Amino acid sequence: MFSRRSDTSIWPLLFLLLAATLLIPLDRPLLGLSLITRLVLGGTVAILFLFFVINEPIERRRRYLGLALCIAILVIAPIDTSLELGHMIVLGFAFAAVLVIPAWLLRGSDDISFKLLPNRLDLLDVVYTIASVPLAWGAFALYFGLLNPEAPFNWKLPPVPEGSSILKLFLGINAVGVWDELFFINTCFALLRSLFPYRIANPAQAVIYTVVLYDMAFSGWGPLFVGILALTQGAMFERSKVLIWVLIVHLIVDYFLFQGIIAATYPDMSVWWHP
Repeated sequence: MFSRRSDTSIWPLLFLLLAATLLIPLDRPLLGLSLITRLVLGGTVAILFLFFVINEPIERRRRYLGLALCIAILVIAPIDTSLELGHMIVLGFAFAAVLVIPAWLLRGSDDISFKLLPNRLDLLDVVYTIASVPLAWGAFALYFGLLNPEAPFNWKLPPVPEGSSILKLFLGINAVGVWDELFFINTCFALLRSLFPYRIANPAQAVIYTVVLYDMAFSGWGPLFVGILALTQGAMFERSKVLIWVLIVHLIVDYFLFQGIIAATYPDMSVWWHP
């Protein structure tokens, strides 16, 4: 495995985080920028990034290139919650690309590979996973119920319940949840962890994690909740080195997300997946 250097320059990472923070959530009022401003800002960040990364060893440059290409793809990807088939296909290709490109660049490396199951069961992992049930319920009760009751309507559903739309919402939320962990943790965090110590890599992946989900739908207080989830998921992956626990936790979170959206949109509705 490629070994990290203790004297690594943090500047390329800072420019990547700056690019992600400013350029991905383009449609938000606070960060909405004109096309010219976006091009100038993006070009400036790219030039500075290349200036600082050019003297890095080739293996480090490959890792930075993988991260930079992923951020560039996410900048132009149509990140939102539309359930239109065409949109879901385009977004699916973009999400697949940010998994495939780093894996191709680092083929043969153990930085982009996953281990699904642990060699032995760890009680702390099980406790954390079980604890995520009441924590996720409480988080959405607070977020959707008190802090941002309008947030569930960021997921656009027809005014009258339609089985196909609800099923697409259910499948889409869970598919994105699996992708979240494959990209933000197994790809983004793994790449950052090969470049930096944990104390830098985990907050850095949490920034990218939070920015993308903020752009997708988690407005208002959403970045606080997403940021906490991202940090805890990174910590759990760092400890266990396997994907199963972060995947289960995220699917638990997604279950309560789905419940919250349906409860807000169709308060009188009852189906097998929504009591």
